[in-house]
Amino acid sequence: MQTHPAGPLDGIRVLELGTLLAGPFAARLLADLGAEVIKVEAPDRPDPVREWGNGTVGERRLWWPTHSRNKKCVTLDLRRPEGQALCLQLVERCDAVIENFRPGTLERWSLGFAQLNEARPGIVLVRISGYGQDGPYRDRAGYASVAEAMSGLRHLNGFPGEAPPRLGISLGDSLGALFAVQGLLAALYRRDAAGGDGQVVDVSLVESCFALLESVPAEYAALGRVREPTGTRLDGIAPSNIFRSRDGRWVVIAANQDTVFARLCDAMGRPELAQDERFASHEARGGNQDELEAIIGAWAADHDARDLDAILNAAGVVAGPVYTIEDIFADPHFQARQMVLEHDDPEIGPVAGPNVVPRFSDTPGTVRWTGPWQPGAHNHDVYGGLVGLDEAELSELERSRVI
Repeated sequence: MQTHPAGPLDGIRVLELGTLLAGPFAARLLADLGAEVIKVEAPDRPDPVREWGNGTVGERRLWWPTHSRNKKCVTLDLRRPEGQALCLQLVERCDAVIENFRPGTLERWSLGFAQLNEARPGIVLVRISGYGQDGPYRDRAGYASVAEAMSGLRHLNGFPGEAPPRLGISLGDSLGALFAVQGLLAALYRRDAAGGDGQVVDVSLVESCFALLESVPAEYAALGRVREPTGTRLDGIAPSNIFRSRDGRWVVIAANQDTVFARLCDAMGRPELAQDERFASHEARGGNQDELEAIIGAWAADHDARDLDAILNAAGVVAGPVYTIEDIFADPHFQARQMVLEHDDPEIGPVAGPNVVPRFSDTPGTVRWTGPWQPGAHNHDVYGGLVGLDEAELSELERSRVI
C-alpha cells in the first residue's frame, strides 16, 4: 500500500460489517477522507459486489475496486462464537462500527450495541436498514428501489400517466450512506468534543429518501395537494427545463429568476419578453409556462448545443448540456478539477473513478489503494499487527475457517 498525506479523518478507525451498497458506500466515503476502515466479509460468502456490475476486465468486475478502495479487507465468521469474540477484539480498537444487516441480526450474534459498548465504551454504532430499527416494517428486507418507491421519491420521477422510472443508480443506498456518514461524524463530535457517550445512529433508507422531498409533505398537510410527476420540468417554475438543440443534444436552461430571465431574453435577441405581462414576473411565467417554453424551444432549436452553452453562459444565464459519461471524461473543467481520478489496480491496471468529494485545502482525502480482490487480504495485517495474534493463533483460525 502506498503512503499518502493524511486526510481529515486520519486517526479514526471504523469497522464495516455488512455487504452490498449502503453500509459499504458510507465506509468508503470515510476511508476516502483518511479514516482507517476495516471491512469484514464472511469467509464463505464474500461481498456480492465483488461479482456485481456490467463491466469487466478479464474476469474482474469494475464496481469492486472503486466501491472498496482504501479499505483493509478481512474475513471473519460472525455466526460463530469464536468469530464474535474476535470481532469484539476489533471493536475494542475502533471508534465506530457500520452495519447494514436486517434489524436484530447483530443481537442474534451477541454483537448488539450493549456488547459493543462494553468492549469499547463510547463506541458509535451506525445501523443502516430499509425501514429503521423499530416500527411495523423493521423486519422487512429493504433495497434502494423499494425505499425510493415507498418514500414518495420515485412517484415524483418521470412523466404524468407513465410508469415512474428509476434513476439508473441505487440512489436510495447512496442517500442512506450520506446520512450515515453525517450521523457518524455528528455522534463522534458529540462524544469527543462535547463530552458525550457513544450511541446508536439509526439510518433508514426510506427515511433518507423521504428527507429529500422538499415542500411536498407541507403541501399535502396544509393543502391536501399530492404533487405529481412533471417530466422534465417543475410546474409553475419557468423557464427551467431541457431544450433540444439543432444538433440533437439536450440543454438545461434555468432562468426562472427575474434578473436571469432578463439576461436570457437579451441573449435570445428578444429583450421585450422581459416586459411582456405574460412573462414579467415569476408568477406570470409559471402561469404561461407552455407558451414561454415554446418560444425558448424554437430559439434553442436554431443553435447547436455548444453554441447555446457559450451564448447563455456568456450572458450569465444558468445553462448546461445533459452529459453522458463520455462527455464528462472530455470536459476541460472536470479535467482541471481532476474529478475523474485514475488509480492503479495490481491486477487489472488503471481504474477510473470519482475523486474524493468534498475537497479540503489542508488535509485532502486520497485514494491510497483499490479494493483488494482476495477476500481476507489484510487478515495478517489486522489480526496480527492490530489485534496482536501470533502466527500459531492465526493459523488455527484459518484452519477452522473462523477467518
